[in-house]
Amino acid sequence: MSRAQGWRRAIAPATIAIACALPFLLSNFRLFQFTQVGIYAIALLGLNILTGYNGQISLGHGAFYALGAYTTAIMIDKWNVAYGWTIPVAGLLCLAVGFLFGIPALRLEGLYLALATFALALAVPQILKYFEHWTGGSQGIVLSKPDPPRGLGLSPDQWLYFVTLGVVVVLFVLGANLLRGRTGRAIVAIRDNPIAAQAMGVNGALYKSLTFGVSAAYTGVAGALSALAIAFVAPDAFNVFLSITFLVGIVIGGLASISGAIFGALFIQFVPNWAQEISKAAPWAIYGIFLIVFMYVMPRGIAGSLRLAWTRLARVGGTGRTG
Repeated sequence: MSRAQGWRRAIAPATIAIACALPFLLSNFRLFQFTQVGIYAIALLGLNILTGYNGQISLGHGAFYALGAYTTAIMIDKWNVAYGWTIPVAGLLCLAVGFLFGIPALRLEGLYLALATFALALAVPQILKYFEHWTGGSQGIVLSKPDPPRGLGLSPDQWLYFVTLGVVVVLFVLGANLLRGRTGRAIVAIRDNPIAAQAMGVNGALYKSLTFGVSAAYTGVAGALSALAIAFVAPDAFNVFLSITFLVGIVIGGLASISGAIFGALFIQFVPNWAQEISKAAPWAIYGIFLIVFMYVMPRGIAGSLRLAWTRLARVGGTGRTG
Protein backbone atom coordinates (compact mmCIF):
# COMPACT_ATOMS: atom_id res chain seq x y z
CA MET A 1 0.00 0.00 0.00
CA SER A 2 1.41 3.40 -0.99
CA ARG A 3 1.80 6.32 1.38
CA ALA A 4 -1.01 8.18 -0.41
CA GLN A 5 -3.40 5.27 0.10
CA GLY A 6 -2.41 5.06 3.74
CA TRP A 7 -3.15 8.74 4.31
CA ARG A 8 -6.45 8.41 2.47
CA ARG A 9 -7.57 5.51 4.67
CA ALA A 10 -6.60 7.42 7.82
CA ILE A 11 -8.70 10.47 6.93
CA ALA A 12 -12.10 8.91 7.67
CA PRO A 13 -11.29 7.64 11.23
CA ALA A 14 -9.57 10.93 12.03
CA THR A 15 -12.58 12.90 10.80
CA ILE A 16 -14.96 10.79 12.91
CA ALA A 17 -12.72 11.24 15.98
CA ILE A 18 -12.72 15.02 15.54
CA ALA A 19 -16.49 14.99 15.01
CA CYS A 20 -16.98 13.04 18.26
CA ALA A 21 -14.95 15.64 20.17
CA LEU A 22 -16.90 18.66 18.88
CA PRO A 23 -19.87 18.43 21.33
CA PHE A 24 -17.50 18.91 24.26
CA LEU A 25 -15.66 21.85 22.73
CA LEU A 26 -18.39 24.01 21.17
CA SER A 27 -21.29 26.10 22.43
CA ASN A 28 -24.85 24.86 21.97
CA PHE A 29 -25.39 27.22 19.03
CA ARG A 30 -22.27 26.05 17.18
CA LEU A 31 -23.17 22.46 17.98
CA PHE A 32 -26.62 23.02 16.45
CA GLN A 33 -24.95 24.38 13.33
CA PHE A 34 -22.77 21.28 12.98
CA THR A 35 -25.82 19.10 13.57
CA GLN A 36 -27.38 20.88 10.60
CA VAL A 37 -24.20 20.20 8.61
CA GLY A 38 -24.68 16.47 9.22
CA ILE A 39 -28.35 16.69 8.24
CA TYR A 40 -27.56 18.60 5.06
CA ALA A 41 -24.78 16.14 4.22
CA ILE A 42 -27.31 13.28 4.21
CA ALA A 43 -29.68 15.21 1.94
CA LEU A 44 -26.85 16.22 -0.40
CA LEU A 45 -25.57 12.65 -0.66
CA GLY A 46 -29.07 11.55 -1.65
CA LEU A 47 -29.30 14.24 -4.31
CA ASN A 48 -25.77 13.48 -5.51
CA ILE A 49 -26.68 9.82 -6.01
CA LEU A 50 -29.49 10.96 -8.28
CA THR A 51 -27.85 13.87 -10.10
CA GLY A 52 -24.11 13.30 -9.84
CA TYR A 53 -24.05 9.53 -10.31
CA ASN A 54 -27.23 8.86 -12.32
CA GLY A 55 -27.54 12.11 -14.26
CA GLN A 56 -31.15 12.95 -13.29
CA ILE A 57 -31.53 16.64 -12.45
CA SER A 58 -33.87 17.42 -9.56
CA LEU A 59 -35.06 20.81 -8.35
CA GLY A 60 -37.63 19.31 -6.01
CA HIS A 61 -35.79 17.49 -3.26
CA GLY A 62 -36.99 20.05 -0.75
CA ALA A 63 -40.36 18.30 -1.12
CA PHE A 64 -38.94 14.98 0.12
CA TYR A 65 -37.12 16.83 2.89
CA ALA A 66 -40.50 18.28 3.93
CA LEU A 67 -42.21 14.89 3.70
CA GLY A 68 -39.61 13.34 6.00
CA ALA A 69 -39.85 16.22 8.48
CA TYR A 70 -43.64 16.12 8.60
CA THR A 71 -43.69 12.34 8.92
CA THR A 72 -41.61 12.60 12.08
CA ALA A 73 -43.56 15.58 13.42
CA ILE A 74 -46.98 13.99 12.86
CA MET A 75 -45.96 10.62 14.32
CA ILE A 76 -44.62 12.30 17.45
CA ASP A 77 -47.35 14.93 17.84
CA LYS A 78 -50.43 12.89 16.90
CA TRP A 79 -49.51 9.34 17.83
CA ASN A 80 -46.79 9.76 20.50
CA VAL A 81 -44.41 7.46 18.61
CA ALA A 82 -40.86 7.35 19.94
CA TYR A 83 -38.65 9.62 17.83
CA GLY A 84 -36.20 6.82 17.03
CA TRP A 85 -38.88 4.91 15.09
CA THR A 86 -39.93 7.92 13.06
CA ILE A 87 -36.59 8.27 11.26
CA PRO A 88 -36.64 4.92 9.37
CA VAL A 89 -40.38 5.32 8.72
CA ALA A 90 -39.72 8.72 7.12
CA GLY A 91 -36.99 7.16 4.98
CA LEU A 92 -39.18 4.26 3.86
CA LEU A 93 -42.12 6.54 3.06
CA CYS A 94 -39.93 8.83 0.96
CA LEU A 95 -38.40 5.77 -0.72
CA ALA A 96 -41.87 4.65 -1.83
CA VAL A 97 -42.97 8.14 -2.91
CA GLY A 98 -39.69 8.77 -4.74
CA PHE A 99 -39.90 5.44 -6.55
CA LEU A 100 -43.50 6.12 -7.62
CA PHE A 101 -42.60 9.64 -8.74
CA GLY A 102 -39.64 8.26 -10.65
CA ILE A 103 -41.84 5.98 -12.79
CA PRO A 104 -43.69 8.76 -14.72
CA ALA A 105 -40.49 10.82 -14.64
CA LEU A 106 -38.85 8.16 -16.84
CA ARG A 107 -40.45 9.87 -19.83
CA LEU A 108 -38.60 13.09 -18.97
CA GLU A 109 -34.92 13.93 -19.18
CA GLY A 110 -32.68 16.90 -18.57
CA LEU A 111 -34.44 20.23 -18.21
CA TYR A 112 -37.89 18.65 -18.59
CA LEU A 113 -37.27 16.46 -15.54
CA ALA A 114 -35.89 19.49 -13.68
CA LEU A 115 -39.12 21.40 -14.39
CA ALA A 116 -41.26 18.46 -13.23
CA THR A 117 -39.40 18.23 -9.93
CA PHE A 118 -39.52 22.03 -9.66
CA ALA A 119 -43.31 21.79 -9.86
CA LEU A 120 -43.20 19.23 -7.04
CA ALA A 121 -41.24 21.66 -4.87
CA LEU A 122 -43.80 24.38 -5.60
CA ALA A 123 -46.82 22.18 -4.84
CA VAL A 124 -45.81 20.44 -1.61
CA PRO A 125 -45.77 23.50 0.71
CA GLN A 126 -49.26 24.43 -0.50
CA ILE A 127 -50.51 20.87 0.00
CA LEU A 128 -49.13 20.88 3.54
CA LYS A 129 -51.16 24.00 4.32
CA TYR A 130 -54.32 22.38 2.98
CA PHE A 131 -54.29 19.38 5.38
CA GLU A 132 -54.43 21.61 8.43
CA HIS A 133 -55.74 18.92 10.78
CA TRP A 134 -52.57 16.87 10.32
CA THR A 135 -49.92 19.47 9.50
CA GLY A 136 -51.07 22.44 11.57
CA GLY A 137 -51.52 24.52 8.43
CA SER A 138 -49.41 27.66 8.16
CA GLN A 139 -48.70 27.54 11.92
CA GLY A 140 -46.87 24.23 11.62
CA ILE A 141 -46.15 21.78 14.44
CA VAL A 142 -44.08 22.52 17.53
CA LEU A 143 -42.07 19.64 18.99
CA SER A 144 -39.84 19.12 21.99
CA LYS A 145 -36.25 18.05 21.61
CA PRO A 146 -35.83 14.42 22.73
CA ASP A 147 -34.12 13.88 26.05
CA PRO A 148 -30.88 11.88 26.06
CA PRO A 149 -30.79 8.49 27.80
CA ARG A 150 -30.18 8.73 31.52
CA GLY A 151 -26.66 8.25 32.74
CA LEU A 152 -24.90 9.65 29.69
CA GLY A 153 -24.61 13.16 31.09
CA LEU A 154 -25.36 14.77 27.72
CA SER A 155 -27.54 17.77 26.92
CA PRO A 156 -30.36 17.41 24.35
CA ASP A 157 -28.26 19.28 21.77
CA GLN A 158 -25.29 16.98 22.33
CA TRP A 159 -27.49 13.88 22.12
CA LEU A 160 -29.11 15.01 18.87
CA TYR A 161 -25.67 15.72 17.45
CA PHE A 162 -24.49 12.19 18.22
CA VAL A 163 -27.72 10.70 16.83
CA THR A 164 -27.21 12.68 13.63
CA LEU A 165 -23.54 11.69 13.46
CA GLY A 166 -24.43 8.01 13.84
CA VAL A 167 -27.00 8.23 11.05
CA VAL A 168 -24.49 10.08 8.85
CA VAL A 169 -21.87 7.36 9.30
CA VAL A 170 -24.34 4.54 8.61
CA LEU A 171 -25.85 6.16 5.51
CA PHE A 172 -22.49 7.20 4.08
CA VAL A 173 -21.13 3.65 4.47
CA LEU A 174 -24.26 2.23 2.84
CA GLY A 175 -24.04 4.80 0.05
CA ALA A 176 -20.37 4.04 -0.58
CA ASN A 177 -21.02 0.29 -0.73
CA LEU A 178 -23.99 0.83 -3.05
CA LEU A 179 -22.10 3.05 -5.48
CA ARG A 180 -18.94 0.93 -5.56
CA GLY A 181 -20.80 -2.30 -6.24
CA ARG A 182 -22.62 -3.70 -9.24
CA THR A 183 -25.64 -1.47 -8.69
CA GLY A 184 -23.46 1.62 -8.58
CA ARG A 185 -21.77 0.68 -11.84
CA ALA A 186 -25.19 0.27 -13.46
CA ILE A 187 -26.30 3.67 -12.13
CA VAL A 188 -23.22 5.38 -13.54
CA ALA A 189 -23.48 3.48 -16.84
CA ILE A 190 -27.00 4.85 -17.36
CA ARG A 191 -25.65 8.37 -16.85
CA ASP A 192 -22.67 7.95 -19.18
CA ASN A 193 -24.30 6.01 -22.03
CA PRO A 194 -27.86 4.74 -21.56
CA ILE A 195 -27.91 2.93 -24.91
CA ALA A 196 -24.72 1.00 -24.14
CA ALA A 197 -26.00 0.24 -20.63
CA GLN A 198 -29.21 -1.19 -22.05
CA ALA A 199 -27.22 -3.27 -24.54
CA MET A 200 -25.29 -4.77 -21.61
CA GLY A 201 -28.53 -5.84 -19.95
CA VAL A 202 -29.07 -2.97 -17.53
CA ASN A 203 -32.76 -2.30 -16.92
CA GLY A 204 -32.64 1.47 -17.26
CA ALA A 205 -36.24 2.13 -16.19
CA LEU A 206 -35.93 0.05 -13.03
CA TYR A 207 -32.56 1.46 -12.00
CA LYS A 208 -33.61 5.07 -12.62
CA SER A 209 -36.75 4.64 -10.54
CA LEU A 210 -34.84 2.89 -7.75
CA THR A 211 -32.20 5.62 -7.79
CA PHE A 212 -34.91 8.24 -7.46
CA GLY A 213 -36.39 6.30 -4.54
CA VAL A 214 -33.07 5.86 -2.73
CA SER A 215 -32.24 9.53 -3.24
CA ALA A 216 -35.63 10.54 -1.82
CA ALA A 217 -35.14 8.18 1.13
CA TYR A 218 -31.85 9.83 2.07
CA THR A 219 -33.45 13.26 1.84
CA GLY A 220 -36.45 12.11 3.89
CA VAL A 221 -34.19 10.85 6.68
CA ALA A 222 -32.44 14.23 6.65
CA GLY A 223 -35.81 15.96 6.94
CA ALA A 224 -36.78 13.75 9.88
CA LEU A 225 -33.56 14.63 11.70
CA SER A 226 -34.13 18.30 10.91
CA ALA A 227 -37.57 18.19 12.55
CA LEU A 228 -35.97 16.77 15.70
CA ALA A 229 -33.09 19.24 15.73
CA ILE A 230 -35.16 22.38 15.10
CA ALA A 231 -38.20 21.06 17.04
CA PHE A 232 -40.53 22.83 14.63
CA VAL A 233 -41.91 22.28 11.14
CA ALA A 234 -43.88 24.70 8.96
CA PRO A 235 -44.65 24.71 5.21
CA ASP A 236 -42.80 27.96 4.53
CA ALA A 237 -39.56 26.38 5.74
CA PHE A 238 -39.59 24.02 2.74
CA ASN A 239 -39.91 26.44 -0.15
CA VAL A 240 -38.32 26.20 -3.58
CA PHE A 241 -35.19 27.95 -2.39
CA LEU A 242 -34.39 24.93 -0.20
CA SER A 243 -34.32 22.65 -3.26
CA ILE A 244 -32.08 25.13 -5.11
CA THR A 245 -29.81 25.27 -2.07
CA PHE A 246 -29.41 21.50 -2.18
CA LEU A 247 -28.44 21.69 -5.86
CA VAL A 248 -25.90 24.42 -5.05
CA GLY A 249 -24.48 22.19 -2.31
CA ILE A 250 -23.77 19.20 -4.56
CA VAL A 251 -22.23 21.38 -7.30
CA ILE A 252 -19.99 23.27 -4.87
CA GLY A 253 -19.11 20.12 -2.93
CA GLY A 254 -18.42 18.08 -6.05
CA LEU A 255 -20.68 16.05 -8.32
CA ALA A 256 -20.36 12.25 -8.20
CA SER A 257 -18.41 12.47 -4.94
CA ILE A 258 -19.36 11.02 -1.57
CA SER A 259 -17.11 13.36 0.41
CA GLY A 260 -18.43 16.26 -1.66
CA ALA A 261 -21.71 16.03 0.28
CA ILE A 262 -19.86 17.02 3.47
CA PHE A 263 -18.06 19.94 1.82
CA GLY A 264 -21.30 21.10 0.23
CA ALA A 265 -23.11 20.90 3.58
CA LEU A 266 -20.43 23.04 5.22
CA PHE A 267 -20.80 25.57 2.41
CA ILE A 268 -24.59 25.95 2.52
CA GLN A 269 -24.59 26.08 6.33
CA PHE A 270 -21.84 28.60 6.99
CA VAL A 271 -21.31 30.73 3.88
CA PRO A 272 -24.74 32.44 4.05
CA ASN A 273 -24.00 33.35 7.67
CA TRP A 274 -20.62 34.77 6.71
CA ALA A 275 -22.26 36.76 3.92
CA GLN A 276 -24.73 38.17 6.46
CA GLU A 277 -21.88 39.21 8.75
CA ILE A 278 -19.93 40.85 5.92
CA SER A 279 -22.87 42.88 4.64
CA LYS A 280 -26.24 43.10 6.36
CA ALA A 281 -27.50 45.34 3.53
CA ALA A 282 -26.77 42.96 0.65
CA PRO A 283 -25.98 39.47 2.01
CA TRP A 284 -27.16 37.65 -1.13
CA ALA A 285 -24.83 39.74 -3.28
CA ILE A 286 -21.93 38.57 -1.11
CA TYR A 287 -23.24 35.00 -1.28
CA GLY A 288 -23.35 35.24 -5.08
CA ILE A 289 -19.74 36.45 -5.12
CA PHE A 290 -18.74 33.44 -2.99
CA LEU A 291 -20.48 31.14 -5.47
CA ILE A 292 -18.74 32.71 -8.46
CA VAL A 293 -15.33 32.54 -6.78
CA PHE A 294 -15.76 28.91 -5.76
CA MET A 295 -16.89 27.84 -9.23
CA TYR A 296 -14.05 29.76 -10.87
CA VAL A 297 -11.33 28.48 -8.55
CA MET A 298 -12.78 24.96 -8.14
CA PRO A 299 -14.75 24.09 -11.31
CA ARG A 300 -14.89 20.41 -10.28
CA GLY A 301 -16.23 21.26 -6.84
CA ILE A 302 -14.28 21.18 -3.59
CA ALA A 303 -13.94 17.39 -3.48
CA GLY A 304 -12.92 17.15 -7.14
CA SER A 305 -10.31 19.90 -6.77
CA LEU A 306 -8.88 18.32 -3.61
CA ARG A 307 -8.74 14.94 -5.35
CA LEU A 308 -6.90 16.48 -8.31
CA ALA A 309 -4.43 18.25 -6.02
CA TRP A 310 -3.87 15.01 -4.07
CA THR A 311 -3.18 13.08 -7.28
CA ARG A 312 -0.66 15.66 -8.44
CA LEU A 313 1.14 15.61 -5.09
CA ALA A 314 1.25 11.81 -5.16
CA ARG A 315 2.76 11.90 -8.66
CA VAL A 316 5.36 14.46 -7.60
CA GLY A 317 6.20 12.37 -4.54
CA GLY A 318 6.45 9.20 -6.63
CA THR A 319 8.71 10.93 -9.17
CA GLY A 320 10.94 12.17 -6.38
CA ARG A 321 11.33 8.70 -4.85
CA THR A 322 12.03 7.21 -8.30
CA GLY A 323 14.70 9.79 -8.97
